[in-house]
Amino acid sequence: MGQLVSDITSVLDARDSKQDAENARQKILADMASDAREKTNLVKKTLATQRAKFGASGAGGASMSTGAVLRRLKSETEQPYNEKRKSNLEKLNQVRATRPNLLQSLLDKFEDLVG
Repeated sequence: MGQLVSDITSVLDARDSKQDAENARQKILADMASDAREKTNLVKKTLATQRAKFGASGAGGASMSTGAVLRRLKSETEQPYNEKRKSNLEKLNQVRATRPNLLQSLLDKFEDLVG
């Protein structure tokens, strides 16, 4: 009887663990979506500010140096968000639910009874 209770408890714990893992995954995905929106807005704002500065100084947006500066600004602005996204993807891959091995548990108990 005690083994049955133990097995049921492990199944219930596994279900809770699975739900906790799913909740963690959903939180990470929501954070990633929020970061992506924030990154997009920041990049747009940074580029618009720099374009306005170039326009005020009389530099056109089509020159090679202006394009290089804008590309550099975009890459510098995106870099921390890209690193955070990579970190979040690693966290997402590490979130796992633990499942009990009920078959192995039953075989062990059977061996204890027979042996």
